[in-house]
Amino acid sequence: MEKSAASTEPQGPRPVLGRDSVQVPDDQDFRSFRSECEAEAGWNLTYSKAGVSVWVQAMEMDRTLHKIKCRMECRDVPAETLYDVLHDIEYRKKWDSNVIETFDIARLTVNADVGYYSWRCPKPLKNRDVITLRSWLPMGTDYIIMNYSVKHPKYPPRKDLVRAVSIQTGYLIQSTGPKSCVITYLAQVDPKGSLPKWVVNKSSQFLAPKVSGLGPLGYGGWGRGFRDGGRSRGWRLGAGGGARAEGRSQAPGRRGRRLQSAGGDAAET
Repeated sequence: MEKSAASTEPQGPRPVLGRDSVQVPDDQDFRSFRSECEAEAGWNLTYSKAGVSVWVQAMEMDRTLHKIKCRMECRDVPAETLYDVLHDIEYRKKWDSNVIETFDIARLTVNADVGYYSWRCPKPLKNRDVITLRSWLPMGTDYIIMNYSVKHPKYPPRKDLVRAVSIQTGYLIQSTGPKSCVITYLAQVDPKGSLPKWVVNKSSQFLAPKVSGLGPLGYGGWGRGFRDGGRSRGWRLGAGGGARAEGRSQAPGRRGRRLQSAGGDAAET
């Protein structure tokens, strides 16, 4: 039977952002993420069918832990609608069959928060959960949502779940027309537990095409709840200017806001 990882195990560095402390991403981080989503050099194509392509890249710092990238054409979904779907935790169970529980923990800035997500894994593996700092940035008609793992003192690892680590995970949504877009999913996740690395990487290659569950969504009727005043699009705050209007992150400078990092920095949520 798979064993849970010890709760004191360090969560590791943020190699993509290149920082030792936990910080809200800034414009440079968003540009770097977008460039990696669009890059082709150094990636190996492992799957391509029906408008869905999957690439895998082995990291130099740890050749046994891969990055994975999945790109999918959405011909009947506007970019803005897909952006709303990925943000809307109440709607997630409509398209994510693996989700167990997801909720927001704290808002940090106008375009960053901390949240919890747990999901089902195929038997005999134990189910996983993760706490991440998530940030987002509309860029004209394109959108970026990305996250990485943090620790929160009110939500320690649970005995019935294995606490996974998102080294870097996110989406780039690019508009291709009034009612169409392309979504790129980029991820490097360590599921922890006692899984052999080859199992980790092999399973990731099969899980990535499930992003296709985001296909024609029927989100329009659900989304009317926002316009009717029933619910609030918290991720749209500041839509009249600032980050949304000018494509700038609202991260508070290069130093950012400190949360609890792998090294045990203080949390301010």
